[in-house]
Amino acid sequence: MQPLYIEFNEQRKAKYLQLAQALRSAIIKGDIAVGTKLSSAREMAQTYQLNRHTIMNALQLLVAEGWVESHERSGYKVTQTLPIQSSANTKQVPVVTPKPYKFAKELAVPAPAMNLNDFKYNFAGGLPDLNCFPYKQFKRSLSYVFNNVDASKFHYGDISGVSELKQQISSYLHKARNLKVTDLLICNGSQEALFLISKVFINKGDFVAVETLGYPPARKAFAACGAQLVDIKQDEYGLCVDDLKAQLSRYSIKMLYLTPLHQYPTTVTLSPTRRMQIYQLCYKYGVMIIEDDYDHEFHYKCQPLQPMAADDPAGIVIYLSTFSKIMFSAARIGYICAPEEVIAQLSAWKQLMNHKNDVVMQLAVAHFMKEGSFEAHLKRMTKLYKQRFEAMDNELNLMQSKGLPIEYVKPDGGMAMWVNLNINTAGLKPILQNKSIYLQVEHEFYFSGSVRSLKPKRFSYSRLGFAGQSIETMQTGLSLIAKNVY
Repeated sequence: MQPLYIEFNEQRKAKYLQLAQALRSAIIKGDIAVGTKLSSAREMAQTYQLNRHTIMNALQLLVAEGWVESHERSGYKVTQTLPIQSSANTKQVPVVTPKPYKFAKELAVPAPAMNLNDFKYNFAGGLPDLNCFPYKQFKRSLSYVFNNVDASKFHYGDISGVSELKQQISSYLHKARNLKVTDLLICNGSQEALFLISKVFINKGDFVAVETLGYPPARKAFAACGAQLVDIKQDEYGLCVDDLKAQLSRYSIKMLYLTPLHQYPTTVTLSPTRRMQIYQLCYKYGVMIIEDDYDHEFHYKCQPLQPMAADDPAGIVIYLSTFSKIMFSAARIGYICAPEEVIAQLSAWKQLMNHKNDVVMQLAVAHFMKEGSFEAHLKRMTKLYKQRFEAMDNELNLMQSKGLPIEYVKPDGGMAMWVNLNINTAGLKPILQNKSIYLQVEHEFYFSGSVRSLKPKRFSYSRLGFAGQSIETMQTGLSLIAKNVY
């Protein structure tokens, strides 16, 4: 490959992003043809006078986005089938007038929660390690709030969140996820966010499309507000586009709920091509997309894909995320990013529920982010969870080498692995609970109330979380699972 002329700007974004952008642009323009073998990382490092690690980061980003593919021993090549480009292609889709926003009238009844502290071996899939949180540093942020108190903040008002925290989150999302936020709403965790969205948009009988295997609290929120859920097929690559198209033709679907980065519970990352195909279908049929990006930060193989909301020219994506996986769930910091008119409706409903979030916690988190402790903690935890991620992979490999019939695909990131135990897991949970082992099994992630249920006759998978416990505890727990299962 002939080297490109690239002028790196020290004042712009990171050099690996500049290099990736230059290569991507060259591929789009046809300056680098499909199937072309790229120069080696060593040659590119010499050509552009960059660190080899910078080159690898750029190439891995292009692999994640679908522009380049990696071949063992032969290096990197431009893919034969390029990803669908962003907003330019969506303009060719016929414009459909969005369905009017309507309100629901039903209330949800919360289910009792299990006390996970009762278990010695806890494989819950989304729990952070609370022993590693820098409580003393956060205490300084709490002290700062009271030492520099603005009493006006403690009155009613600021329904959508205090400006200090909204500003910090907006800056963070732009920097870390390439998401430019016009407005956002601070919520009491992602569950309140899901329920608010349900109350604002769902009327009794409305159809909501969901991944067949999915996040149970989200589907309960939709159903409690009157939605009829339509299961969409999944395969090893994520949501099946052809099946989504078929169901959009069959049902008048109002919303699609997605967890595209680390699909819950299967951990699959949805490819850029499928994301764009799904986006175009939803745009064509006037369907809103609810993008739940619950653990974006914990991605280990390469740079995580940017959210679908980062490239949303039609304004049909409502994006939500949470700090529960980064900090602790008791902080109750979640947020919704959406167009201003949507945030206005959500805020109006939030005011009916609780007026506003905990102001002291919001201001403390804002200070925690501003002075750098948040990002430092995030880097530490990402490194720690990657070590536990690799340790679980090694332990599962060891179990396979001993002849145990387990199967799994190592994900790109997340806080859990989706493992086929190749036994009937329907009755496994209570057996292991008696051994002080908590884990989640496949049948928990189906919704029996779907109008189009795709629940199988046999369940064999389990979601095994690795983030919330030490490597040694995880290894012992897996050994006990094997002993009691096989």
